Amino acid sequence: MVPPGGTPHIADRADPPDSRSMRVFRGPRRARERRTSGIPGAARTPVAARALLGALPGLAAVAALFLCANGVERAADEQTARAAPAAAADRYAAPRPDIVPRSVWLGDAARAQPAPRYDDKVVAVFVHHTDTPNGYDCADVPAILRGVYQGQTGARDWDDIGYNFVVDRCGTIYEGRAGGIDRPVTGAHTQGFNHRTTGIAALGTYTAGVPVPDALTDAIAAVTAWKLGESGADPRGRVALVSSNGLSRFAAGATATLPAVAGHDDGYATSCPGAALTARLGDIRDTAARLQGRA
Repeated sequence: MVPPGGTPHIADRADPPDSRSMRVFRGPRRARERRTSGIPGAARTPVAARALLGALPGLAAVAALFLCANGVERAADEQTARAAPAAAADRYAAPRPDIVPRSVWLGDAARAQPAPRYDDKVVAVFVHHTDTPNGYDCADVPAILRGVYQGQTGARDWDDIGYNFVVDRCGTIYEGRAGGIDRPVTGAHTQGFNHRTTGIAALGTYTAGVPVPDALTDAIAAVTAWKLGESGADPRGRVALVSSNGLSRFAAGATATLPAVAGHDDGYATSCPGAALTARLGDIRDTAARLQGRA
């Protein structure tokens, strides 16, 4: 690595004193090749290592060469293991749906706030409802979202809207919390489980008996497939999440195994996202899995 404003370090090189008088007879080239060809991994041994081994006694050289070959193979295995999650993520990647940026609905109503926080990846989704009136005109959603934002940053004194995304009954997806649609932004939506998760809120109140529009559940599934696809997580599976505080359903530091697509009430004692929307979580999981190309 080259330090900022610095220059690359070039290692000093010098020939040994009177190098011409230090010639060592090593035998014919073909004989040397035959001696190493039967040792597993010898062909992959770095040149510098082979030069060092040439100066060792026979048995010690064989032992060292074996250890070196083992190290090469172990490094290759570790590299393959690291590549496996990336391969799974690539295999089940889903397209990013159309998302309305927060600048469109929030405009100059944004308050000063601290810098966003981030996790390393997203492995689960929590589904919510905003507990606001239904029957709204979808053209009025930006104004409704500003009201949700002002309520959470004003009366509740939060630093930003808690949800990462909000979906309306017409299936339009809105960016919620600041930090970047494509990044694993740490939200403020599920007490104890904001890390490595995305919060998606359905705009409205979806208690028992309330119709849940297919456009809404399809849009939630599209966001779910995309966000979980980036880490290779199966929307129909379960994931291990660590509770960050005891106000959740689990003690601080406890590992909870929860659905990869969970309702708010799976992690916190609440009626959110409402009985009607909870009943549709299975459909959301299945649709998201199909969008990821899973059988």
